Amino acid sequence: MANIARRALFRGAAATVSAVAGSAALGAVTAAPAVADEVVGEGQDAMGARTTAPTGAVITPNDPRYAQLTTGNNQRYVAAPSYVKMIKSAPDAAAAITAAYRAGKRVSVRSGGHCFSNFVCNPDVQVILDCSEMTYVGYDPAMRAFAVEPGARLLSVYEALYKGWGVTLPGGVCYGVGAGGHIAGGGYGLLSRRNGLVVDHLYAVEVVTVDASGTARIVRATREANDPNRDLWWAHTGGGGGNFGVVTRYWLRSPNAPGGSAATPENQLVSPPSHVLMHIQGIPWSQLDEVKFSRLVKNFGAWHEANSAPNSPLRNLSSILNVYSKASGMLNLVTQVDAGVPDAAAMLDTYLNQILDGVTTARAASRKLPWLQAASLIGTINTTLNDPTLRGAHKSAYMRTNFTDAQLASLYASMTAADYTNPRAMLILFSFGGQVNAVAPDATAIPQRSSAFKMLYQTFWNSAAEDSTHVAWLRTLYANMHAATGGVPGLDGQTDGCYINYPDTDMADPAQNTSGVPWQRLYYKGNYARLQQVKARWDPSDYFRHSMSVKQV
Repeated sequence: MANIARRALFRGAAATVSAVAGSAALGAVTAAPAVADEVVGEGQDAMGARTTAPTGAVITPNDPRYAQLTTGNNQRYVAAPSYVKMIKSAPDAAAAITAAYRAGKRVSVRSGGHCFSNFVCNPDVQVILDCSEMTYVGYDPAMRAFAVEPGARLLSVYEALYKGWGVTLPGGVCYGVGAGGHIAGGGYGLLSRRNGLVVDHLYAVEVVTVDASGTARIVRATREANDPNRDLWWAHTGGGGGNFGVVTRYWLRSPNAPGGSAATPENQLVSPPSHVLMHIQGIPWSQLDEVKFSRLVKNFGAWHEANSAPNSPLRNLSSILNVYSKASGMLNLVTQVDAGVPDAAAMLDTYLNQILDGVTTARAASRKLPWLQAASLIGTINTTLNDPTLRGAHKSAYMRTNFTDAQLASLYASMTAADYTNPRAMLILFSFGGQVNAVAPDATAIPQRSSAFKMLYQTFWNSAAEDSTHVAWLRTLYANMHAATGGVPGLDGQTDGCYINYPDTDMADPAQNTSGVPWQRLYYKGNYARLQQVKARWDPSDYFRHSMSVKQV
């Protein structure tokens, strides 16, 4: 039965290759592009019924869908490729990669389209490989793990896993993000203090790679110690998307999941809380002066610094402080607590009292909600992020200790600037630490394992004519906040670098990053050399590359 499934897969692959090779839009080649005749790695027969090589559309400039598919979530970045190839299976990806490679065409890879930078959509790209139609989520008994395809959006992943088996991933709050890039970059959310990062539960990955001869291979790599492809698995535990090939499937299984006769789908991944206590506190700017503003932000930092240990008894509580500009009229604090832990209500009250101490005595009512309902609610609170026409600029920092007074003064000045009145400018502070910090820095590719909270700086607008104004404001804020470390978040001190899923090409620009610390260290620290080795093995011609991609040794 296993061999039948494998033969069926590659009969489909051969058909896909023939179809691709014969398409003028894809660049005709004199011989059918080469695709390896074997899946490289373990578990190749799992999901055999889904790998009979369905093929996606080829979308050229005269197609009405082209304009929509040549940009992403950030409208600042637009490509003009020869075509967009919709990917529907691993063999489909292999054929498309080989055809583009043989035609000498530069490719980029997209799953959900939420990349903050220009990795997918830029003038050098000649082919966009779009995996957004690969949306399957299900349990794979042969791998004893849950299979998630790269185009599945986070809320759909949560719904499928929870409704089907009562399990979940500790993933992000932005419900429309695709699993492909989210997982490859690490993945975190409101359950991460409780359950770690998404990649802490990544068991295996399927990647279509291409060798120096242009031969594409479907590679499956697991976290098993004896897996010869384990380095490719490791690279996808925080190495970022678009670096090594096209991810066509992830398999998720928690490290402590039982095996043998004790294994059931329901105990192979973590279960979320049945219910959570949800609290959303609005804080009007009209009630804030600089002293109260600074007190609020510093209270948030102090609590997280004090409670960032892996086994903190408060790891079941996570929070987001949305520091919006004064022009927005309001800041808000969103807090979630597992309602099933002892004294959950008291835990929430104590937290709110500490964060809002010296700021306001007002308290909004808390709500007890089913976890999945709460996850859906959180994803829709920030209505700005639901506007598909936005242009944006983004920066990040991991925080290990609290803010300095100088940083708070800079933040207040920027958020209240009389000459910058954009209501869609913000600094978002996310809970971090807890079980995230239980993992060694080199166990996964994401090395920041001693942080207390994470920061996302961002501002949004609609008109291209305003690009320079908004980018300049964000650059000034960021440079002032991190002035003590060369305008960027330094390593292993108060801050600990940047998050690769919030990429910022300024970090590679000496005019913006005056720290002398290369951008690669800011994102990957000591893990970058190992990522370079993986790159040399699996992408020897540096075919998969973008403005901040991993480079070979």
